[in-house]
Amino acid sequence: MDFLFKKIDNSPLVIFRIIFGFVLTAEAWGSIFTGWIERTYIEPTIHFSYIGLEWMQPLDGLGMYYLYGLMGLLGLGVLLGYFYKLSIITYTILWTYCYLCHKISYNNHYYLMILLCFIMIFLPANRYASLDVKTKRIPIQFYMPYWCKFVLIFQISCVYFFGGIAKIYPDWLDGTFTKIVLKGEASFPFIGQFFTQEWFYMAIAYGGLLFDLLIIPLLMCIKTRVFGFVISLFFHSFNSIVFQVGVFPYLSLSFALFFFDAKKIQKIFLPRKEYFNTQASGFVNKRITGLLLLYIMLQLFLPLRQYFIEGNTFWTEEGHKMSWRMMLRTARGNTRFRIEDVTNNKTYIHHPKILSQKQKHLVNTQPDVIWQYAQYLKQEEAKKGHEIKVFCISKKSLNGRPSKTFIDPKVDLANTSWNYFKHNNWITNFEGW
Repeated sequence: MDFLFKKIDNSPLVIFRIIFGFVLTAEAWGSIFTGWIERTYIEPTIHFSYIGLEWMQPLDGLGMYYLYGLMGLLGLGVLLGYFYKLSIITYTILWTYCYLCHKISYNNHYYLMILLCFIMIFLPANRYASLDVKTKRIPIQFYMPYWCKFVLIFQISCVYFFGGIAKIYPDWLDGTFTKIVLKGEASFPFIGQFFTQEWFYMAIAYGGLLFDLLIIPLLMCIKTRVFGFVISLFFHSFNSIVFQVGVFPYLSLSFALFFFDAKKIQKIFLPRKEYFNTQASGFVNKRITGLLLLYIMLQLFLPLRQYFIEGNTFWTEEGHKMSWRMMLRTARGNTRFRIEDVTNNKTYIHHPKILSQKQKHLVNTQPDVIWQYAQYLKQEEAKKGHEIKVFCISKKSLNGRPSKTFIDPKVDLANTSWNYFKHNNWITNFEGW
């Protein structure tokens, strides 16, 4: 493990900090000005946080606006390297809170930002080109230990590798999914006319698969590095323009800094900076080594856990989150609830009308949200002194297939516990492939 503590030039990390700080600011303030906070936190009557964290709810009134406004300022603190540690630690805590207190807009890049914020807490990213150095709050430093570069390359490698592995399933390989998703963008100017043609959506399917599996090896190899970056630039630009997937494409492109020669990065972006020639390995820190190994094991376990859970993840959604399963399937459904009022000895059908449009989609397709809504109905009726049973009448369609029964209608979800680590047997089996 000696190589992890070899001292190398920190120019890529310094530039990455500046880009990352800009991304953090853009994500926070962009959420305000695009109306995302209004749709996500203000409009919904109830909120679905992660199971076990139901106590974690969004702030009332204008609270979330103030929170995101503050995060934008903290992002600037990261960008400028001003009170860097305080800025990145506080942003990490606040962003994690925002991520966990709702499920309306789960997105892989939200999760990736949590991980990167956490990693950046421990990196000496503000040791050059920062206000912390300029104001002499911390001493200037031209190097970093190699593990700083290693952990960031490992993290983006997980994103691509597991994202690629997840694409190896029938509906991706035969173009079913890419055909559906591109058909929805067929009105796109100029090139939209090609989106419904077989050669195009099949090229996108296999191009996306090969990109995810090969981009890291291409960037690692000196001879193919420039080619890999050009392909990456085209791939992420296409996704950003056509599918509007937020900051993820630009964040992903910034990782190229750690694959190119640090001296070139220094000459291009920081010409006034002294280049630090690689020296012999530094002191091996066993604590850092142990934490790195623990982090690596966790990041391997989370994407792999789906293979140890019974059932088809594309259908059950169990093991889907935090596994880098990006843009893989489309689902639609219809869910209503049969309520047995034990107290008043009557039965009626409940339609979830109080939910926002996005929440209705989740209740129609996500079993954990269905279960949470059943728990919500039970709690609301308990306030009135009523004891109820909640049964779900649910149909779901995956990737355009005919709808099938999704939830066992004989199971009382209000009085059924959620299994965190195993398959919940009240979710039906999928036999599509």
